[in-house]
Amino acid sequence: MVNYKGGQSMYYSSGNYEAFAKPEKPEGIEKKHAYIVGSGLAGLAAACFLIRDAQMPGENITVFESLPIAGGSCDGLHDPQKGYIMRGGREMDNHFECMWDLFRSIPSIVNPGETIFSEYYKLNKEDPNYSLCRVTEKQGQDAHTDRQYGLNKNAEKQILKLMLSTDEELADKKIDDVFDEDFYKTNFWIYWQTMFAFEKWHSALEMKLYMQRYIHHIDGLPDLSALRFTRYNQYESMILPMLKYIEDAGGKIAYNTQVTDIQCETSPTRKAARYIAYVQDGVEKYLELTDDDFVFITNGSQGDGSAYGDQTHAPEITIKNGQGPSIELWKKLAAQDDAFGHPDKFFKDIKETSWESWTVDTANKQILSAIEKICHRDPLSGKVVTGGIVTAKDSSWLMSWTINRQGQFVDQPDDHCLIWVYGLNCWDDDGDYVHKPMYKCTGEELCQEWLYHIGIPVDEIDELAKQCNTTPCMMPYVTSFFEPRAYGDRPLVVPVGSVNIAFVGQYAETPRDTVFTTEYSIRTAMEAVYTLCNVDRGVPEVWGSVFDVRELIKAGVKMNDGKMIKEWPLPAAQKAAIAAAFKLINNTEISKLLIRLGAAEKKDFAPIVEMPKVKVEVTSRVSELKDSKTAKIGAGVTVASLMAIAALLHRKKS
Repeated sequence: MVNYKGGQSMYYSSGNYEAFAKPEKPEGIEKKHAYIVGSGLAGLAAACFLIRDAQMPGENITVFESLPIAGGSCDGLHDPQKGYIMRGGREMDNHFECMWDLFRSIPSIVNPGETIFSEYYKLNKEDPNYSLCRVTEKQGQDAHTDRQYGLNKNAEKQILKLMLSTDEELADKKIDDVFDEDFYKTNFWIYWQTMFAFEKWHSALEMKLYMQRYIHHIDGLPDLSALRFTRYNQYESMILPMLKYIEDAGGKIAYNTQVTDIQCETSPTRKAARYIAYVQDGVEKYLELTDDDFVFITNGSQGDGSAYGDQTHAPEITIKNGQGPSIELWKKLAAQDDAFGHPDKFFKDIKETSWESWTVDTANKQILSAIEKICHRDPLSGKVVTGGIVTAKDSSWLMSWTINRQGQFVDQPDDHCLIWVYGLNCWDDDGDYVHKPMYKCTGEELCQEWLYHIGIPVDEIDELAKQCNTTPCMMPYVTSFFEPRAYGDRPLVVPVGSVNIAFVGQYAETPRDTVFTTEYSIRTAMEAVYTLCNVDRGVPEVWGSVFDVRELIKAGVKMNDGKMIKEWPLPAAQKAAIAAAFKLINNTEISKLLIRLGAAEKKDFAPIVEMPKVKVEVTSRVSELKDSKTAKIGAGVTVASLMAIAALLHRKKS
C-alpha cells in the first residue's frame, strides 16, 4: 500500500485481490454532495466512481458542462450542416487498469447484457488490430519500414540515457535537449512522433514516462498491434453509456453551464472551496459550499478554442495564447494558491501546442480502391481497416490518416467510409499538392492533399475532392499537456491539506502514468473520488512492465530489430564481459529465459570448464565496464549484465 501524496487515505494495489472487492459504504456519504466541473471523460468517470464505489446518492451529484453536449475531447458528432466530425481518436491498451475497472460496470447501450468492457474485449479478440502498411512515401507507395526500428549505436545510447534519467533531471527539458539527428532519422522517431503527436520541443520528461509506461508494447509499436479500439466513435461507444449510467442513478448533467470562478480558503495546511460562480443559460449564479461539498475540477482542456471549418471554409482560431474558459478558470484558482499549479506553462504558445485534423466522408469507389491498395483490406468490411495510422513520411505537413471499423457512427450509411486525417506541421509549410499552409486550407483543399498522398492521379484529385465531404478542425491546445514542465506545474489530484477540492483530467499530477490517454483521465477521477470520499479499496497501480525483466529483455531485442545480444552494436569490452558471463549461467533459469525471449541461443552458453579462469575474466570485464563512460546500449543489455553479475555472486557463495 502506498499513501497518496496528498496525505489522505487513498492507496495503490496490484493484482486482482482488491479488484474483485466491493468497498464498504463510506461513513456519512449520504450527507455529502459532489459538484463536477466538466463532463469530459474525467468528469464523467468521477461521477461513475462516486455512484459505484463511494455509493453517494445519485441525486447528490451535479456535473457542470459549458456546452450543450457532454464528452469533452471524447467526441464524435454528426452535424447536419458540416457533416461527420471526429476531432481525434482514442488508442487503448490492455493495461489501462483503472479504465477497465470502471468499464466492467457500465452497461453497453448497443449490446444488451454486455458492459463497455465485455463488448470491447470480445470485439478486439475476434478482430485483432494490426497494420499491414504503417508508413508510405512517393504518393501512397509502401515505405517498407517493415517493423524495423533502424536504431544506430548513438540513438540507442540516447534512448537509454533518457530511460534512466530521473524526473528531476528532465524538469523543463525538451526532447531536443536529449536527442540529435542520429535519433530523428530512425524509424523509431517516425513511429513515435506520429502515433503520439510528440514534437521536438515537447517535454523530455513526458517522453520518458511514455517509454517506461509502454515498454511492454515496444514489439507492437511498428505495426500497431499493441492497440485496441472501440466499435464506434468514442462518444457513442464510451460517453453515451456513461451518461446513461449516471442519469439512471439520479445524477444531473447541467448543460450550457459555464463555471467562471471557484473561490477557496487556503493555507499551507488546509484548503477548502467555499463557493462556485457560474453562468447558466446566460444567467449568473452562485453556489455556497461547505466541507461536505466536494468539488472535482477539470483544470484546463485540450479542446478549448477548437475551430471548425467545412468543405469550402478553413477553420479560424479566434483565441489568443492562454485564452479559453477552462484555462481562465484554472488561472483564477492558481492565483489563490501555488499548490493549484501553473497553467501558464502549458498554454503560452498556440503554435507549439496545435495541430489540425479533418474527417473525410466518401463513397467514391476509386478512392476506396486506392485505400485498399495501401492497407490491403476492404474499407467497408466492418472490420479492422488500416489498423492504426498510416504516415506519409514525405508529407511536408507530416500527415497521417486512419480508418477504424466502419461505420464509425451508428447512423452512418453502409456504403460510406469515414477517414480521419491529421497533420503536425500546421503553420509554416505549404502542402505538397496544395501550395499553402494547412491552417489556411478549406476542407476540400485538405482532402486534395490527402488524395495526393494516397496515390490518386494528379489530374483527378480536384474533381474527386469535390465528391467527398471534408470537415476540418483546428485545435490550438491539443498537445498543450506535452509542454516542458517540472513537478508542481500540475496540481496534485488532491492537494496537500485539501478538504473538498480535487483536480481531474490531463493537467492533474499523478505518478508514473501518461497524459493524452483515456486511462489518465479515468485514473485521476478514481484517485480523486477514493481520496475525498475515503473509499477503502485500492486504486490499481500503473502497470509495472518497466520493472519486469522479461519485458526489458524483449524490448532490448526488439529495439535491435530482432538481433540477439551477441549481435548488438556493443564495444568489445562489453561483448567480452557478456560472453564470459554467459558461461556462468549455462543450464540455469536465466539462460532459458534469454533463449526463450530471443536474446540468445543455446550455443551461446558454453559449458563451464575452468571456473576460476572464468571468474577472473568476468570480474575483469565488469571492472572495465564500471570505468567506461559509454552507457550500456538498450534496456536488455542492462538486464543481461545484472543477471550475469548476480549469477557470478551466487557461484562465489557456493
